[in-house]
Amino acid sequence: MSVARQCDLAGLSRASYYYQGAGENEINPGLMRLLDEQYTKTPFYGIRRMTAVLLAAGHRVNHKRVTRLLRLMGLEALYPRPRLSIGGPEHKIYPYLLK
Repeated sequence: MSVARQCDLAGLSRASYYYQGAGENEINPGLMRLLDEQYTKTPFYGIRRMTAVLLAAGHRVNHKRVTRLLRLMGLEALYPRPRLSIGGPEHKIYPYLLK
């Protein structure tokens, strides 16, 4: 059976059949270690500030790489989230009078 027919039956394109991933860069584990250390010190730093920390340390990175590595590690900045559906405890609830 031809490769084109096999890919058609599997629901793949032939380009994805021949594609070989590039793999991880040898620099990424070191960057991930630095990001983890910085996150442990300051968990409220976001992508931009983490990128600035790595740039100040002399590493040539951009925000897209830092975003990908932080997502890969499962890290996210800590900040106050909106609590839109939770009312204040001191707020009086008025009855609906137009029934």
